[in-house]
This record gives sequence, structure tokens and C-alpha cells, in this order.
Amino acid sequence: MPLMKSWVASANDADHPFPLNNLPYGVFSVDGSEPHCGVAIGSMILDVTAAEAEGVIVLDDEPLFDLPFWNPLMEQGPAVWAALRARLTSLLAEGSDEQEKVEPLLVPQDAAELQMPFAVSEYTDFYAGRHHAQNVGTMFRGPENALPPNWLHIPIGYNGRASSVVVSGSDIRRPWGQLKSLDQEKPAFLPSRRFDIELEMGAIVGTPSDGPITVQEADDHIFGYVLLNDWSARDIQAWEYQPLGPFQAKATATSISPWIVTKTALEPFRCDTPAREHELLDHLKDCGPMLYDIDLSVTMAPAGKPATTIARTNYKEMYYSAAQQLAHHTTSGCPMNTGDLLGSGTISGPTKPERGSLLELSWGGKEPLTLDSGETRSFIEDGDTLTLTGAAKGKGYTIGFGDCTGTVLPALASPYAR
Repeated sequence: MPLMKSWVASANDADHPFPLNNLPYGVFSVDGSEPHCGVAIGSMILDVTAAEAEGVIVLDDEPLFDLPFWNPLMEQGPAVWAALRARLTSLLAEGSDEQEKVEPLLVPQDAAELQMPFAVSEYTDFYAGRHHAQNVGTMFRGPENALPPNWLHIPIGYNGRASSVVVSGSDIRRPWGQLKSLDQEKPAFLPSRRFDIELEMGAIVGTPSDGPITVQEADDHIFGYVLLNDWSARDIQAWEYQPLGPFQAKATATSISPWIVTKTALEPFRCDTPAREHELLDHLKDCGPMLYDIDLSVTMAPAGKPATTIARTNYKEMYYSAAQQLAHHTTSGCPMNTGDLLGSGTISGPTKPERGSLLELSWGGKEPLTLDSGETRSFIEDGDTLTLTGAAKGKGYTIGFGDCTGTVLPALASPYAR
């Protein structure tokens, strides 16, 4: 598919992340005003809440955009999703006879503050990247036992905290927790010393389900995707994770990018999952290309210093697709709700520059990274800003997500000091 031209001139730049081919969904406010639903087009935002109020966009007898999140549209399902996209394309396409009434509804992005784009119902994080799992398993168990016996048969996951999901730009406070190293007799309560990121994609459930669904049905239920950073306290995790897995180590925060990129926008970039070492059971078998070719990168910037790109990889490196993860999630009969968020798990590639976490990049702290500023890092230090970016490249256009960024602040004084 080539670039679709818009009368919004900035949307026609081949390198701009928000062409007419994209039309991602977000929530914004201007100068402290009430947040509105909006669609990014070039360097502008179309105020969808205002467009609906003025009758420019009408999808239902009742308003769908009078609340500051996209959940009411999400629960309407694919037919209404398609109707909105068709209407937006008609309004914003080059030669539209409705340009005159739409222009007053545009807001410059640089004048807007971006908010959480949807209300997160529940959050599940997976461990579904083969290279990441292999690297971490090798570090802690050796190459012969890197992957647990179940890993090549089901997407491993755990239930996270919806309450800790925040939008890009939110500061992240270094967490406290119980830490214990091998040479310590007992644990100590301290700020995390091995704070980390995980480069992930987040899939957002649109239509709810009640009972098991197939992989194809799961794909149909997914509304769109965001970049996701699962902030992780590795030292807290090392002490707490046996026998039930991560808990407080993953509860500090999970950052997401501010724009929801729809499946329709990503359709030209579908690709297959990797070759299987073991055939999956029928309920998880691939039923077509369910991954996406999306280039991803991570930068780190110490306070007041330029950013260094520390990792580059691609979403197609995942072993399990979001559709397989969602289908697996429902096998027990677990209902899925509009606004459920599924983290892909850390996305790493086969080489060192493609590793999606500092744990891997520094190999557990044994091989510190050297930044462009000359400083070294094994894990995140106070004041460091981490930024995730992602883009799918089409013929003369780019599909972007907006940055997913967060700056780590020092831990507060002990919350239990008396």
C-alpha cells in the first residue's frame, strides 16, 4: 500500500509517524482543558470529541467520545471500528469536500498534553520472546537449562497491576523492596540497585470474551497496539520470584506510548512467527501471519546529557503472537474485558545490540555499557531517561506510535522511617 495523501500537509512526509495510513487514537488536553479523544494526523490532532459534538462524526445514537478514553468505541467491535476509520479517512484525505469544517477542529500536537489513551481494565505481562528467555535462562541456569520445559509449548505470563500503568512522560520513582544477595545471611529493605527496562509491545483487547476463544477469534478481539516498557527491579525480583514468579519487582510502573495504533494500520506489516521447535497444540497453532514487522529501539539519556541508542530490534522476533497470548489467556474460561492490556514480554534479537533489557545488555552487570557521554551503565541510575520508539516502514510512509519515555527519580526516604 502506498502513502495515502492528506490535505494536512505534514502528514505527507514519508518519515512522519502519523500519515493518513496510520490515524492512531489518543487522548489530549490543551492548557488544562478537559481531556478529549483525538486522532493524530501529521503534526496535528483532530479533536474527535468536538467532531462528534458538532455532528461531523456520528457512529451511534449515543455519544462514543464524551469520555476521556477510547473504551466506549473499543467495545463496539470491528464493524464500528471500520466505520470510524472510513469516516476519518474521508474527512482528512486530499481533496475532501469537508476540509473547511474539519480545519477548525485541528489542534497542534506541540500545544497538547497527551493523556492515557484508554482505561486499563486488567494487565497481563508475558515472557514470550525466545531470545530474551534464552539469554536470561543462560545467565541463571546455564545454556543447557535456559528454557523451562513448558516454554516452547505455552506463552508464559503473570497477572500484573493495571493501577500502575502510566502514559509516556510520567516520571518513575525508584522502588524500595527486599533485597538479598548470595553472600547475605538475611534480606535488607533498600531502594532497588538493579532497576531495569523491558522493551515490549502492548496489545489492547477491544471486544470482551467469556470462555475460550481461538487464535483467529483472539486476533479479531484485539483493538490495537502500543509500545510498552515494563519497568523491572531485578534485585527485588531475584529474591521474591520463587516459587510463584514476579510480584513487587514488576509493580512499580508500566509505561505505554500515548497513541493506539490500530490493527488496520498495521495490516500491511503482518508476518509469520518463527519456525516451531515443537508443534503447538491445536488451540495455539498459528492460523496465518499474526506478528508485525515493526522496528524498535531504546535510548538512554543521563540527566543533562545526550541520548545514546542502546538497543535496536524488531517485534517479529517474538515467539508467540499477541493473538496466541490472548487465546491462551482464555483457555481456563477466564473472561477478557474491554481495555485489558497484554504485554508481549521483552523483545530481543539474536545479537547483543538487539537485546531489549539492560539485564541482557550488561549480562547481569558483568559487561557495563559505555554511553556516548563516556559514562557507563549496568542498570538505570537516578536521572536517566529511557525512551522506546517503534515504526513500521511502508512504501513512502511510516507508521509510528509516539515515544514511550520515562525518567527515573531517586527513591523517597524510607516509607517506614519513624
